[in-house]
Amino acid sequence: MEKKKQMFNIRYVTNEDKEFWFSIDHHVSKLGFDRKVYAKQGYVMFVGEGPIGIMHYNLLWDNLPFLNHIYIIDEERGKGYGSLAMEYWEEEMKREGFQMVLVSTQVDEGAQHFYRHLGYQDCGGLVLNDCPLAQPMEMFLSKILEKK
Repeated sequence: MEKKKQMFNIRYVTNEDKEFWFSIDHHVSKLGFDRKVYAKQGYVMFVGEGPIGIMHYNLLWDNLPFLNHIYIIDEERGKGYGSLAMEYWEEEMKREGFQMVLVSTQVDEGAQHFYRHLGYQDCGGLVLNDCPLAQPMEMFLSKILEKK
């Protein structure tokens, strides 16, 4: 894992990342992307010089970091980079003074097991039926950040 940490890098998203970002994320609008850049609420992950993934978050109620999306390209999955990215984000949120973070995933997706492995606990769900955003239940998981 130490070698992976040396090869892995994460930084805030910039306008130069727009093409890579939109090759992965089809949910964020152009304005939403610009807001991620401006607010520094988006990241691009790299192994060596090549980008391998993105992640971004918002603040729920202006004081609860909520991870909207984390995505690593297929050929780099299962190598520990997602865990490194989450560790980076959690540490950054701690440095900014937040005590807790929140994530979500659909109940039919395997990401819930990834989050639980990282110490997240189930804390609720949202059901959207018969509407334009209908999907399987969105489950929420939270994690208390240890104070330094």
